[in-house]
Amino acid sequence: VQLQASGGGLVQAGGYLRLSCAASGRISSSRFMGWFRQAPGKDREFVAAWRVIGSNTYYADSVKGRFTISRDNAKNTVYLQMNSLKPEDTAVYYCAASSHGILSSIRTERAYDIWGQGTQVTVSS
Repeated sequence: VQLQASGGGLVQAGGYLRLSCAASGRISSSRFMGWFRQAPGKDREFVAAWRVIGSNTYYADSVKGRFTISRDNAKNTVYLQMNSLKPEDTAVYYCAASSHGILSSIRTERAYDIWGQGTQVTVSS
């Protein structure tokens, strides 16, 4: 599986964006699909994840209630709908897939073995 992230851009605070992560293979072959982000000068952090089996979703506390992860199996694409954006959401966003991860590590980078290139999200105040 290869991943291609897109959909980033510049938006005002309170606005919205939808990121897409297109997979070259079937996303159903992965255990998890996730989104991470990295702001300038900071470590990459977990944003959201979708567990393929059971279709459970997981979110960082900082985005819960504002962001929604979803997928379209027919298009092999995972989405991150981002609403009520804040300046602190500014970061490069990465999508990732986990082929062997365990559930307890779903919020950690080490669970993911395939990464897409990042897409820049900038939220102006």
